[in-house]
Parts: sequence; C-alpha cells; structure tokens
Amino acid sequence: MNNSDIFVGLDIGTTSIKVIIAEYVKNQLNIIGYGNTGSAGLNRGVIVDIDQVVSSIKDAVKQAEQRANIDISNVTVGVPANMLQIEQCHGMIAVSNEDGSAKEITEEDVRQVTQAALVQNLPPERTVIDVVPDEFIVDGFDGIKDPRGMVGVRMEMQGVMYTGPKTILHNTKKCVERAGLNVSDLVVAPIALSQVALNDGEQDFGAIVVDLGGGKTTAAVMHDHKLKYTYVDQEGGDFVTRDISVVLNTSSENAEMLKRNYGYAQAALASDEETFPVQVVGKQEPEKVTEQYLAEIIEARLRQIFEKLGAALNQINAFQLPGGVVLTGGMAALPGIAELAEEIFQVQVKVYIPQEINLRIPSFTQVIGLVEYATKQSEIELIVKQTLGSANAVRHVSSSQRTTTKPQTEQKPVKKPKKNVKENQAKAGNDHNEESGFGYKFKHMFDNFFD
Repeated sequence: MNNSDIFVGLDIGTTSIKVIIAEYVKNQLNIIGYGNTGSAGLNRGVIVDIDQVVSSIKDAVKQAEQRANIDISNVTVGVPANMLQIEQCHGMIAVSNEDGSAKEITEEDVRQVTQAALVQNLPPERTVIDVVPDEFIVDGFDGIKDPRGMVGVRMEMQGVMYTGPKTILHNTKKCVERAGLNVSDLVVAPIALSQVALNDGEQDFGAIVVDLGGGKTTAAVMHDHKLKYTYVDQEGGDFVTRDISVVLNTSSENAEMLKRNYGYAQAALASDEETFPVQVVGKQEPEKVTEQYLAEIIEARLRQIFEKLGAALNQINAFQLPGGVVLTGGMAALPGIAELAEEIFQVQVKVYIPQEINLRIPSFTQVIGLVEYATKQSEIELIVKQTLGSANAVRHVSSSQRTTTKPQTEQKPVKKPKKNVKENQAKAGNDHNEESGFGYKFKHMFDNFFD
C-alpha cells in the first residue's frame, strides 16, 4: 500500500444518494470529501428511472469533488439485498505440469479455480454479484487463505456466492457509467455495512445489523465474518412519513420535517404537553399537535416493521447469537428506537452512529462502510473479484498515477476532463482464532443455524 491512496464510495439510496471520498494514509482512513443529495428515480431501493438517478449521482459527486478538491472517476458501489441469494460454491482444477509433477500455483490458477466454482445453473434472470473465498485446498491440505507460491497438483476453492437479479446490477452499472464514473467494485450492501456497524467480535461470534432506510428495511445476520442471511422488508422511513402525512392531513414535506424535528420512536418517551404547529391542507391557520400524538403515529409503523423482522429472524434462531441487534440507517436517529426494538426483539439492541467529523448521523453508515470494505480486501479476494469482471482495482498505484490536489489558482473557465483516481486495496487478513477453549466452542455453537 502506498502512503496515500484514494477510495470512493457511492450509496444509491431511495431517499438520498451519498458519496464519500477517503484517503488511506499510514493504515488510517481519512474522509476528505462527501456529497449528499436527495434522490429521485428509485422505489424501495430499486432504480426505476435511470435519467433521474444519473442526475442525482452527478450532484452528489460534484459536492464531494468540491469538498475534497479533486476529481474522481472510480467508485465502489453498494448493491441492495433485494432478492439476494446466498449459497456455497466449490471449484477444483489440476495445477500440475504436463508430466504430472507438482508446479507452483499462480494468480492464473486462482482465476481458473474461481471460474470452476462459478459453474452454476442459475436462472436466466439472475447473475453472480460476488464470490468470497473461504479457503483453498491444495493436495488435500485445507485452511489455506492464499495458495499463490505453493506447489501442488490439485487445487480446490470453497467459498460463498451471492447472486441477485440481473436488472438490479445492470441498472446500477448503467447509472454510474452514464454519470461519467467507472465501477471499480460492486459490494453487497449488508457486507459493507457490517464493516463499520459491527465490531470484530460481533462479526465473529454473530450479530444482526438492521439498516433502517427510507425505502426499505434490511436485516442481515453476520457470523464468522460472513453474511449468512438477509431479510428485506419493503417498508421504511418513507412509510412513516406517509403515515404522518395522512393522519395529520399535511404535505409529505411537512411530515418529513415533523418526523425529523419532533419525532419519537416510542410514545411513552414523548410529552403530552409539548405541542408544535402543523400546516394542514385546506386550512389557513396551523393546528397544534402534541409530541405524544406524533410519536403514536411513528411507533405504530415501527412496531409493524420490527415485528415482521422479528418473525423472519426467529425462524433461523438468529436472536440466539450473542451480538444482539445493531440499528443504523436514517430512521435509527429517532429517539427511543433502541428501546422499542429491545421490547419487541427481547435482546440487547444498540444504535450505531459514525464518528467521522460532519458525518455523525446513522444515514452515512452505509457509504462509509463501502470505503472501509474497499481498503480491507486482501489481494486474493481482489483476484477472485477480477475473475468475475466486477472489479478493476489496482493493488499498486504509483504516486504519478494518482490524482493530485487541483491548483488553487485554477479559474476553470470550462470543465476540465476528470483525472483518473485509481482505487487501491489494502491487504487485511483476519487471523484465525485458536480452535480450542471455550471461546472457539461458543462461537461455533451457532454454525448449525446457517450452514
């Protein structure tokens, strides 16, 4: 890894589109620019109007470029978990010389065994989003994380394959490319989210991360540092706003403002004496509404969402994982959200809020997770991704290839061509825990829930 490398994350959400530009310096990620603009052309996390989404992406990118004072071209993009399927994959190839003797394993061999693992009978409407290698097996010796440089005559790869609808991937790529950007990597959104919302112990022993987005609510179960299960509820913050609008007979814009400024997730926490004005459609004078009445409207919808999540997660015994539940996303900012979730889920619940300056709101967790994920991929994971054709990230970028700060004296009479800021990936391998003792046995008690 060079002393300084640039990573860019793009989160295409139903209510907003966010861009983060981060600089990786001396093993530390520093956010140097961000953009956030209201989105249009999406419905429940799915792109339905490419032109509108492209326009929103351009606005968010422009904001981020101005704050970071650089031009960007490559971005890591999150893919929603809608209709995501998770399954094991296995590939095996011969790596011996022509005379049958053992030979040294190369990157090309890793690509070939990945291609062998991808031989699946997928329906025509589905495609592979990502493949994450669990281990390589060389001549029967398993548990190998990086087989390059070893010698053998046969190599196998065990991994996890994530597939999704072709239309989601195509539309996502199309929007990014029409906005003048290159897709350096496509990342399953809950995996990126867990990079920042869950600590190492929670990812290892198991926890549930719930993204309370505007267009939908996504629950993801992480265990042994792998995504094991996802559940998407097609109700999110927009439904809460709509309920407020209908019940109080006010516009959607006013309803969103009321939710943000006066909303509580639990009516018991709100005051029945504190009031605020609400501009009602068809009336000249605003009406007074109590905080408690607004909270009752919000709580009713949140209870419905959490109860559906709870029913799905109970079916796989996910609440028995020791990490409990971590809430994040835009709706996680509502006071009392953790207490309501604890009441319904009957497990420990906490809210994750990013600690980056100017970005200390839960709605930025997803896009921050994208750049975190980009820096932590190992070289072997990048080789596997490049085999899929979903990543063109370069591991080593010389200082002459990186985009530098724009001169302060530049007058910019016309828009200059974007420079190519190539993304670099940091090698970060997680060490195995000792396969003995109480900790190992406790962690692996939960394997039968998902495998």
